[in-house]
Amino acid sequence: MNRRQAIGTLAAAGVALPWARAASSDMIYRPLGKTGEKVSAIGLGGAHIGRAASPELATSIIRTAVDRGITFLDNCWDYVDGEAERRMGVALRDGFRQKVFLMTKFDGRTKASAARQIDESLQRLQTDHIDLMQYHENIRLEDPDRFFAAGGPLEALMEAKKAGKIRFIGFTGHKDPIVHLRMLEVAAQHNFHFDTCQMPLNLMDYHFRSFAHQVVPKLVEQGIAVLAMKTMGSGMILNSKTVTPIECLHYALNLPTSTVITGMDTLERVDQAFEAVRTFKPMSEVEVAKLAAKTKTAAMTGEFEAFKTGTRFDGTARNPQWMG
Repeated sequence: MNRRQAIGTLAAAGVALPWARAASSDMIYRPLGKTGEKVSAIGLGGAHIGRAASPELATSIIRTAVDRGITFLDNCWDYVDGEAERRMGVALRDGFRQKVFLMTKFDGRTKASAARQIDESLQRLQTDHIDLMQYHENIRLEDPDRFFAAGGPLEALMEAKKAGKIRFIGFTGHKDPIVHLRMLEVAAQHNFHFDTCQMPLNLMDYHFRSFAHQVVPKLVEQGIAVLAMKTMGSGMILNSKTVTPIECLHYALNLPTSTVITGMDTLERVDQAFEAVRTFKPMSEVEVAKLAAKTKTAAMTGEFEAFKTGTRFDGTARNPQWMG
C-alpha cells in the first residue's frame, strides 16, 4: 500500500483526514487511531524535558506548549533516570493534567517489572491514570514474544487497565521495521489490537530501512494510530546539512500520523514546532519525493540514523536490568 492508498483507507474507514486546523487554535488536531480521541498533531517529547537547563524551564516549556494548543505529551519510565517524568509531573499540577493526553513507556519484559514501572510512572507523573502506556524499545525479534508470553508485560497492562491506571496500549521501537512488522503479526496471532505504534519517521527513513514505507500502511489498514518520533534523528539529520527542521516536521506531518513527537528543551523549540504547524500544507507525492531527494545520498549508509545501525540509543541493551 502506498501513501495515497493509505489515506484512502483512512477516508474509507470514516476517519477524518488529518488536515483540519482548529479555528480557535494554532494547532491541528487529528484522530488517534480507533480510540475516539483527538490529539495535537505535534507532541511534546519527554526526553528533552529531562534535559532542559532547569526544572523551572521544563515547567515553562510544558505549560507554554499546552497553553498554545499542544495536548499530546510523550515520556518514558527510563528517561534521564526518571527526571523527565518527575519534571512533567510538577508541570502538570494546577489543572494542566486535565488539559493533556499523557503518554509514557515502560521497559519491563516480565509482568512484575512492567507492573512496578507503571506504578513508578504514575507516582512521578503525579496522576491517577496514564492515557497511553507503551511497550518501549521493541527492537529485538524476540521482544514481541516476550510481550505476549505467560507472566509477561501484557498481563500487567491488562490488570492496570482494569484498575483504571491506564487507558490505551501501544508499542514503540527505533531499530528496524522488520521488528515492528513481527509485533503486528504476533499480535494478530493473539487476537490483540494495539491502539498506537511509535517509530522513526523522517526524511532519511524515506530511503533507509523505511518504517514509513513498510510499517505505516499496515497501521493505517488496522486503525492503529501512527506516532512519529526522531523526525530530526536527535539532531543527526540536521547535521547532514541537507534539510531544515521545518522541512523535517512538514514531512512527518504530511504522513498519516496522529502526532509528530518532537523534542523541546527550550522555548525557541516550542516556537519552531508551532511555526511548522502554521506553515504546513499537505504535499503531493511529487513534492514529497522532491523533498526526500535532498537526503538520499546521505541516508543510504544509515550514518545519520544511528538509532537503526548502532547501539547508542538502545537503553535496554545497555541496562538489561530494566527488563526484569
